[in-house]
Amino acid sequence: MNCVRHGLSIGIERVNEEFYLGIKIVGELTHEDYEMMVPMIENAMQGLKQPHIKALVDMSELDGWTMHAVWDDFRFGLKHGNEFEKIAVVSHKNWMGLVSKVGTWFVSGEVKSFEEITPALQWLSE
Repeated sequence: MNCVRHGLSIGIERVNEEFYLGIKIVGELTHEDYEMMVPMIENAMQGLKQPHIKALVDMSELDGWTMHAVWDDFRFGLKHGNEFEKIAVVSHKNWMGLVSKVGTWFVSGEVKSFEEITPALQWLSE
């Protein structure tokens, strides 16, 4: 029997007006993942006048996106892109560096790719 892992873990923490978001993606990112994730993030952001989101996105086990998920990501970026201060993308795949560069088109903050979590966390805390 073939076992295919798929999942999404989200961690959200608010400290005053600072908003920390951690996302770990395993397998293929789908539209259904966005249907679950976006309301959670938006609900956590309620009441913040001007969120300054620092995000750690661990894509080291990401296998890809469905086309609908790519569209969902684009729409989320257009709606909330100006609320991100820093996004650290962790991946061992070379093509993720390109994805990080494209991501800067849709967010006002900095987007940087890393191969390991520790330097990504250090950069987010600077």
